[in-house]
Amino acid sequence: MLNVSVIGASGYGGGEVVRLLLGHPEAHLRHLVAETRVGEPFAEVFPNVRGFIDGRTEPLDPAAVAADSDVVFLALPNGVAMSLVPQLDDRVRVVDLAADFRFRGAPAYERWYKTPHIAEALLEEAAYGLPELHRAEIRRARIVGNPGCYPTAALLAIAPLLRSGLARPTAIVIDAKSGVSGAGRAASSRTHFSEVNENVFAYSTPGHRHSGEIEEELRLLAGEVSFTFTPHLIPMTRGILATVYLQPARAVTREAAEAAFREAYGGEPFVRVLDGESLPQTKATLGSNFCDVAVRVDPQSGTIIAFAAIDNLVKGAAGQAVQNMNLMCGFPEELGLRVPGLFP
Repeated sequence: MLNVSVIGASGYGGGEVVRLLLGHPEAHLRHLVAETRVGEPFAEVFPNVRGFIDGRTEPLDPAAVAADSDVVFLALPNGVAMSLVPQLDDRVRVVDLAADFRFRGAPAYERWYKTPHIAEALLEEAAYGLPELHRAEIRRARIVGNPGCYPTAALLAIAPLLRSGLARPTAIVIDAKSGVSGAGRAASSRTHFSEVNENVFAYSTPGHRHSGEIEEELRLLAGEVSFTFTPHLIPMTRGILATVYLQPARAVTREAAEAAFREAYGGEPFVRVLDGESLPQTKATLGSNFCDVAVRVDPQSGTIIAFAAIDNLVKGAAGQAVQNMNLMCGFPEELGLRVPGLFP
C-alpha cells in the first residue's frame, strides 16, 4: 500500500486525483494540501466524495509531506512545482499536473511560459507522462510531467499517422474544443456563466502555451514539423474534441489510415479505435480515462482527418496522472482506472 499525498487538492485537477485514488486498491491518502481552503472537511470542498473521506485539508508543509509519502501529486499553478519538488525527499515519486516538468530543457519552458526554470537539473530526471508514447521512460522516472489536456488529445490523434509515414509532418491543423473546467476552478470573466453559455469562441491563438508540448513531441516523432493549433471554449463542463487535418505523404486510403491506428493502439488499455461509421464524442469518455480516436480520408482533397475525444479532467489530467503513478510504481497500468464513462 502506497502513502499518497495531493498538494493543490482543492482545484478541479487535484479533486479528481483524490476521487480516483479513493477507488485505488493500493493507495492510501495521507495529506490533502489546499492552501486556499485550509482546515475544511474535504467533503465540503468536494461534496461528491461525501461518505468516502473524513479528512480535512492541510496547509503546505513540504517536510511533513515528504516524511510519510511515497508518491506526491502536484496540482498547482504553473511555476510552483519547480520550487517545491527540490524540498521533497529524493525517494518520493512526483507527478506534476502543471507544466514545470513537461519539457526536456529549460529553454523550451522559458520560451512558452515566460519565466526562468529554477530546477533545470531535475528536468533530466523527468519523463513526459503520455504513456502511449513514453511508457518505458515513465516506468524509470522519479518525476513525471503530466501532459496538458489539449496535447494529450492532439498527440494521440496525430502520432499513428506520423509514425507510419502516411502523413506529412508539415502544415498540420489542430482544431480543438474544450469544456470550461479546463480553465480551472478560480472564477474569471471568461468563464462566467453568462459569457460562456450559448457561446463558442477561440482563444490564445496563435501561440497557446500547449503548442510548446505539441511541438516538442511532434519533433521527436518526425523531426522538423509545422502546425497551427486553435483552441476553442464551448459551453459544457468537461471534454475535449480535437479534429486534426494532415496532408498525406502519398496516396492514402481510409483502410490504410485505420490500420495505422489499430497497429498503434491495439494493445493500449485506454485508447479505443472506433470502427465503422462511429466518430469520437466527448460524452462517451465523460468521467473516464479513455481516449476515443478515429480517422477519415477526404476523397476530394486527400486530406487525412483524425479525431480524438477525452475528458479533459481525467485522461487530460488526473486519470492520466494516476495511470503514470501505476507505471512508476510497478502496478498494473489500469489499476483503479478501468471504468466506463457516464452516458448520457
